[in-house]
Formats: sequence, C-alpha cells, structure tokens
Amino acid sequence: MAWLRKIPRSPYWQAIVCKPDGTRTTRSTRTTNKREAQKILVEITKAEEAGKDGKLTEKIARKIISDLYANANKDSLDESSIEEYFQSWLKRKQIESSESTASRYTPLINRFIGHLGNKAKLDLLHLSHKDIVKARDKVASTLTASTANLMVKAVRAALNQAIRDGLLDTNEADKITQLKQTKPKSRRPFTSDELRRLMNAADFEWKGMMLCAIYTGQRLTDIALLTWQNLDLANEQLIFKARKTGRSMAIPLAKRLKEYIDQLPAGDDPSAPLFPAAFARRSRNNNAGPLSNQFYNLMVKAGIAEKKTHTKQGEGRSSKRKTNSLSFHCLRHAATSMLKNAGVSDAVARDIIGHDSEAISRQYTHIDLAAKRKAIEALPDIF
Repeated sequence: MAWLRKIPRSPYWQAIVCKPDGTRTTRSTRTTNKREAQKILVEITKAEEAGKDGKLTEKIARKIISDLYANANKDSLDESSIEEYFQSWLKRKQIESSESTASRYTPLINRFIGHLGNKAKLDLLHLSHKDIVKARDKVASTLTASTANLMVKAVRAALNQAIRDGLLDTNEADKITQLKQTKPKSRRPFTSDELRRLMNAADFEWKGMMLCAIYTGQRLTDIALLTWQNLDLANEQLIFKARKTGRSMAIPLAKRLKEYIDQLPAGDDPSAPLFPAAFARRSRNNNAGPLSNQFYNLMVKAGIAEKKTHTKQGEGRSSKRKTNSLSFHCLRHAATSMLKNAGVSDAVARDIIGHDSEAISRQYTHIDLAAKRKAIEALPDIF
C-alpha cells in the first residue's frame, strides 16, 4: 500500500511505494498540492497492484507518472539514464571545478558506469545503494580500497547534484560506509646511486625534468608544462603557479639546473615548452598517468624497478594492483630531504617545495645518518 508523507528540506509531497520484492522506496510527486499528490498516489497504487500481478511494464508505469506530473505542474517530467546523467555531470565538473578535480573524477565515474553494465541504460531512479556497493567492491578487489572509496565519493557528489536538479529525493550513496584502508606503502627518496643510474639511462629531456624535480622539488605535471615564460633568467629563478594548490612559486635556479637550461635551444616564442615531448604528452591527457608510466619504464631501464607484466602465472589485469615505493614523486621526497640534510630551515624548505604545513613537510623528510651524526657531534661538551 502506498502513502504520502513530507520529508525535511523538501516542499513536495513524497509517495512511499512498496516494490514487488517487498522493499520500500520514496518517490517525489513533485507537487506541494496535497490534492494533486493524492491523485498521483491513486495511480501509483494501481501501478503497485498491476506490478504484483506482473501486468505492469516500465513503459506504462513511467507514462502514468509522467502524465500525472505534467497535469499537476504544467511541465514534462525530467528523466535521464544513469550513464547520461553521470556523463553530463562530468562535463559540468570540467567547467565548474579545477582541472585536477575533473581529471580525478572522470576515470572513477567511467569505471563505475562500466561496472553497472546494462543497468547504466536505465533511468537514474533505478540506481540503488546495492549497485554502488557492488561496483565499489569490484574496484577494491582489483585496485585499492582508497580508489574504491574515492569512486563512491564521486558518485555521492553526482547524486547530490541530481537532488539539487530535482531528479532525485534521496542519495543512495549516503547509505554506504567507507572501506577500511590498509596503510599505504611509504614513499622514500631515491638514493644517490639510484639517481646516477637514472641519469645515465635517461634521454636529454628526462634528464632535465629530473634535474628540475631534484633541485626544485616540484610535481611532474608542473614540470612537464613549464614554458620559457616561466623562466626569469635575469634573476635566475623559476616562476609559476602550482596546479594542485594554486600557490605562486618563485624558486632560484640551482647551478646544475641552470647549466642544463643554458643548453636548451631558446626560440622567440615565450609560450614554447621547456620539455616539448613531455608537454605534448601531458597536454593530450587529463592526467600525468602516461608520463608516470614512461618514468617507470625509465626506472626499469636503470635497473631499479621490475618490469610490469600482465602475463605472470596466477596474475592478470584482474589481479589486485601492486603499489611501488618509487615513482617520479620520490624526487620530491629527495629534494625535501636534501634541503633538510643541508641544514636548511624548515620554513625555507617548505617555501621552496610548496608544502602548506609542517606535518606534510615531515612526511617528505628523510634525514640521513651523516646529517644526524654531524648534529650530534655539534652538541657542546657540558663537562
């Protein structure tokens, strides 16, 4: 038996509907007029009874509700398939949010739609928390719990927008709890020997990008998208805005990095990239993934990482992804540690690297034994 009720934060009457499997769901009548809502409720009750007898098709049910809604509101009932709505939401995110946010959500939403299968073609109202949980668990089994939780977060954000758009009244993703995350493998800085091996294995452009990371501590995307106008050669410094934080950066050029830049063929176009191949590759993609993969292959060539394969016995593309303790980001750890080991104050190191807090800076700091021994030996003899 269906009935009406009011819920907080909504001016509309809500119809509580019993599904054929015995569960209940809430559907908005999209009217504040109780008399009109009761008319809709009568038709819903008829549809309920037809559903129990197996005589109600989705097409007939949607027509009943759509006609009643049009009569009550002098407008057509909005409808959208799950896939259509999420894709349109992603397009809105690209306009309304930062590039990094949109690029982070896009593969997650596409993965979610893929896990829904044929159900993605159904109306958004058909999406249940069970569908989201099923997709979440599939992602967690092949990737990580962190990625699965982030996917649910993206779905929740999209459904919140659907509520604001008037397509839904409740957010099914709100019913889902986060998966427990295992402690991620800690990153470490490259050793001096590993850095030398990387430099020997790299081509000219990757050498420059690594020098830039070692002597400025910046992220892969920021380095790949550097242009000549980011160079203040008069004052020998690099000037840019970090894409992740929006922070304006001004970093003096280290001697080694300056020597590399002096070898670059300078042109007349200030918007020309410092690292053309990397710039083109990053510009073609929404994220730095392809460049990260290229750097991983460089580590394999240098003999400091194992070659990735999907053909190992007992493993494949469906097996759980393994994380690596080394990546391009570890050059950022190396830069932070080198600054601290050289006795640079925390405040100055944080400003150069671009860390917003002392806590984050500590995560990137790895003080070597020689620096600690030097500090101990510098203690005064109190006797």
